[in-house]
Amino acid sequence: MDLTNQIILMGSLVLLASVLAGVITRRLGVPLLLVFLLIGMLMGEEGPGGIEFKDVQIAHLFGSLALAIILFDGGMRTPISSFRVGLKPALGLATIGVMITAGLTGAFAAWWLEVNWMVGLLLGAIVGSTDAAAVFSLLHSRGLELKQRVGATLEIESGSNDPMAIFLTIAFIELIVGGHSNMGLTVLWEFIRQIGLGAVVGLAGGLGLTWLINRLDIPQGLYPLAAMAGGLSIFGVAAIMDGSGFLAIYLAGLLLGNRPLQASQYINRFHDGIAQLAQIGMFLMLGVLVTPSELVPVAVDALLIAAVLILVARPIAVWLCLLPFRFPWREQVFVGWVGLRGAVPIILALFPFLAGIDEAEMLFNIVFFVVLISLLVQGWTVSSFARLFKLEVPPTSHLVQRVELDIPGQQELELVGYRLVETTPVVREKWTSFTLPRSVRVVAHLRDKVLLDALNMLDLRAGDYLYLMAAPQDLKALDRLFVASEAPERLSERQFFGEFVLNGVAILDDLSLAYGITVPEEARGLTLDEFLRRSLNTQPVVGDRLQLTGVELVVREVSGNRIIKVGLKLSKSHTKKGARTGP
Repeated sequence: MDLTNQIILMGSLVLLASVLAGVITRRLGVPLLLVFLLIGMLMGEEGPGGIEFKDVQIAHLFGSLALAIILFDGGMRTPISSFRVGLKPALGLATIGVMITAGLTGAFAAWWLEVNWMVGLLLGAIVGSTDAAAVFSLLHSRGLELKQRVGATLEIESGSNDPMAIFLTIAFIELIVGGHSNMGLTVLWEFIRQIGLGAVVGLAGGLGLTWLINRLDIPQGLYPLAAMAGGLSIFGVAAIMDGSGFLAIYLAGLLLGNRPLQASQYINRFHDGIAQLAQIGMFLMLGVLVTPSELVPVAVDALLIAAVLILVARPIAVWLCLLPFRFPWREQVFVGWVGLRGAVPIILALFPFLAGIDEAEMLFNIVFFVVLISLLVQGWTVSSFARLFKLEVPPTSHLVQRVELDIPGQQELELVGYRLVETTPVVREKWTSFTLPRSVRVVAHLRDKVLLDALNMLDLRAGDYLYLMAAPQDLKALDRLFVASEAPERLSERQFFGEFVLNGVAILDDLSLAYGITVPEEARGLTLDEFLRRSLNTQPVVGDRLQLTGVELVVREVSGNRIIKVGLKLSKSHTKKGARTGP
């Protein structure tokens, strides 16, 4: 009993320390996953904890379970709207990009380590996938929001590239162990089986699970458990059929997160927490599993392989995969740099142990060291690179009180609450009038703990609480009115988008007369929407910019493929020349 109590105490203290470490690392910009790995190593056999853990089978079981939960949550949090600009390039990166990265890294590893070329390619496959989810947690903790084209591409890639890396790893292990003579057919069949079965089971299972949850009549606290159990069942069915369980559970989560779902707010909150717990537990376990002294002999090899992976293989793969989609060079460089390695490579490095490959221990130590380098170098600089390449946009998501209303047979509605402060736009600007979206209804207005009888929207003061009911698509408009922006001055709407807001249907010739700007001859008669889409030569997203003589046009709002609103920034020299300030 004493041992049991000690284990419970130590486990809870380690978990608490890991959670508290997250608060500190957000302020310092340190990758949180690196902290968990280091805590795990301190708990291990060569650290103060002295825990000796070498059971690869249990590590693989727990790691696979944790990855499945993380991918399920990632799928539910991926909005289908981001597919407009991110799906095709992300799928290219998640398939062809992983193969190119694995091939280039593996070829160098085989040459440098002087091992069989198949073993080198196995190493390349193990480190082939990125962990962009870790990047986004770091970006969000620093208050950064990326342009949608970049953010959506990385977000979708992070959830869909793991199955390809797993498939390549299993295929190369089978080739090494089984000695197949026809490598091409073996790899092709493995690909069709893994990806095909994973996609079919994931889509069918996701639809079935959505149907089931919407028809269950159980206590609200059980809906999240039903969703998680259903997702893991889909993962298990796909894996038993020799398909990609990871792809299946990601697709199932994607369907659940983008379809009307009963008790969705409870399901989402629960899975956010359980995914964080799975991530913490997985990295702590992997830290305990490694023996730090065994990393020293492979340090030089791992440094060189990491350098080739980060500086050569990943950038080349990104350049080739994004070439057809005309990404601006700044965005290509950033996506190439954000190739952060995380848990998946370390979990995949356990597969050679299970298969009995002679070089398994060397591969595991090299992979672990590569992940450490990636977390240190890329993880610590990703925020700086986002600012350097000007890929930030003003944040559109805010932490406010928000509750989804499950009203059977009615349109989706949310109850949202705001606490007004001095920097809230409606308070700061002292507007005498403003227009609420048509779906919005004021529910309550409180001041000094008193519910006001008269809902006077023109008398809003700092310290007031305002509760409104609205359709989800109108929440961004409400945030612009009632949320105090904590973004730095460079990301304020006026500083970022410019002094004026123009409609996308405005004619350039009229703007030339109003603002005294020079319009190219070939652009006369075009609307702002047509001119910008033709000039950008890619899918427009918020934050795209085009420089004209004396002014800069900034895409402010997009609907589908159409540019709805455009910001107009006047240069200082243009303002001094006395340009007119309005139409």
